Amino acid sequence: MKFRAIHALSGRYPVAPMCQLFRVSRSGYYAWLHRPPSAREMANRQLLREIRLVHAEVNGIYGHRRIHAELLAQGFVCGRHRIADLMRRNGIRVRARKRWRPASGGQHLLPVAPNLLQRHFAAGGDINQRWVSDMTYIRASRITQAFQQA
Repeated sequence: MKFRAIHALSGRYPVAPMCQLFRVSRSGYYAWLHRPPSAREMANRQLLREIRLVHAEVNGIYGHRRIHAELLAQGFVCGRHRIADLMRRNGIRVRARKRWRPASGGQHLLPVAPNLLQRHFAAGGDINQRWVSDMTYIRASRITQAFQQA
């Protein structure tokens, strides 16, 4: 982490004072700089490429669980938490879906039922005298599915 910070700032500041500031040796920094990437780092790079491809294919809707399932289906062997960590460290975020809201009243061509209660909701002592419901919160797709399955 310190070496990465030094490397990122090496274009603006001299390396030796930054190594002193971060309390690391210059030789350690240069050894890190010229060290070949580890097998884990290479695998993480490959996974990150695949994560970005899947993320782009699904327009950013899949989270780490579904991306993990997709990568397993493609033959990649990795853990779900590794995918989550790679996504977090590289700023790959799920695009939140637009929340469904019921249509506001009056903006349709369907007939409107008459208002029989006129806002007098008190039952007046007799149980089951007035029943009221509102189904504007139910998605139309669920209603049509229910009728198709019946």
